[in-house]
Amino acid sequence: MEGSGAAGSGKRSATARAAFQRGLAALTQWVEREGAERPVPRKHIETVSVDGEDVDVRLGVWVSNAKSRFDGLSEDERKQLTALGIPWAG
Repeated sequence: MEGSGAAGSGKRSATARAAFQRGLAALTQWVEREGAERPVPRKHIETVSVDGEDVDVRLGVWVSNAKSRFDGLSEDERKQLTALGIPWAG
């Protein structure tokens, strides 16, 4: 329903969507290096390049938040996590 704000409706701010993409980039790096089955430690910080600048992403916290808010993510965001092979996203 348009404008209902229902879970997964994609009504999040541009800032929230950008933060998701930064976290996804960090998680992609982690999966390439460590594998999708290895859990990210809560305090882990992953450095990614965003627009030519290095950005520290608190990946452990990001994963915890993404996991607990999974139902509120857009369908596309859920598919991106599933495509990485993240066990809790499948």
